[in-house]
Amino acid sequence: MSFWNSRRFAGWSLVFAGILGVAWLARPARVPENVAYVSDEKGGITVIDLKTLDILKQIDLKGVEPRGISLTSDGRYLVTANKDTSDASVIDTRSFRTVRRIHIGTNPEFLKLHPSGKWLFTSHEPASAGAPPKEDAERKGVWSPPSRIVALDVQDWSIARAFSGGTETEGIEFSRDGKTLIVTNEAENTIAVFEVETGKLVREIDVTPYGLRPRGVKVSRNGNTYAVTLEASNKLLLFDQDFALIRSISTRAGPYGVAYDREGRRLLVAAAKAQMLQVYDADALQLMAEVPVGQRCWHFTFTPDDSKILLACGRSNDVHIIDAKTYRPIRVLKGLQMPWGIVTYPRAYGSLDLP
Repeated sequence: MSFWNSRRFAGWSLVFAGILGVAWLARPARVPENVAYVSDEKGGITVIDLKTLDILKQIDLKGVEPRGISLTSDGRYLVTANKDTSDASVIDTRSFRTVRRIHIGTNPEFLKLHPSGKWLFTSHEPASAGAPPKEDAERKGVWSPPSRIVALDVQDWSIARAFSGGTETEGIEFSRDGKTLIVTNEAENTIAVFEVETGKLVREIDVTPYGLRPRGVKVSRNGNTYAVTLEASNKLLLFDQDFALIRSISTRAGPYGVAYDREGRRLLVAAAKAQMLQVYDADALQLMAEVPVGQRCWHFTFTPDDSKILLACGRSNDVHIIDAKTYRPIRVLKGLQMPWGIVTYPRAYGSLDLP
């Protein structure tokens, strides 16, 4: 090649490289996949790489105290319910920047995406002081304002609708057809069922014949049953789709988070006070396995491939990772700051997410 030809070749190479560079810079960031997101009450968000099982990133949200956590269907936005600032943060997962803050009201806690993906439901508890069951019993008979249930439109993050719930509304779930909303009201010991479109109260189920302080609620994959945990009475209740009681069993101490596996064969319960994950046969409610975990593990999730279970443990400041088939511990990730909830993308079955 002659000198001039080589110069021309080099010049075109630089131009081509420049075009590629500009194209690369212009390429939009992608939504992270195979990751778990943990809400840290005293920190922010911890991002876990589900391939390596390492902490990938920690997003500082100090001063808001995030608890409830959820993702939009496409994984683009991560939303947290913030106790200290009475609002919700909308975080773009492509940049991990907060792009919106939405005022909710005093003490927002739970978040749950509607099956349609159109709305994100949360509740805030003006009456809640975070009191243990004994103190709640002592203030029985004292009027407390009801919780407020709020539906956020994920298209523009406006409040689509809001209506009154019970006293200290905790868990949120939907019927499989998405037409009804089911909540647990831990301070008044009821389960309430509402129409999603109107907020109209359809029915209310008193659980005091079975126990106190309902917290977790989860619908089965086929929509035929609902599992409810009673934290103060160490009970797991199984209702049919009309909320007639099918079965009641005793659990380890302090059950909260509850979820079916993808096949609907297993029902998992996080017994937080006992520091135990319990695995039951979903139909017979017979105990299949127990796994020791950390302190105050309220919520958990399967990985998207269903091979592992991750638990957020708030008082031991860690995430416990367990083999979903053998139930053997795989790893403990430390250094978190009071983890509350955990979800994954792609979305997976867990106490805060699917079904």
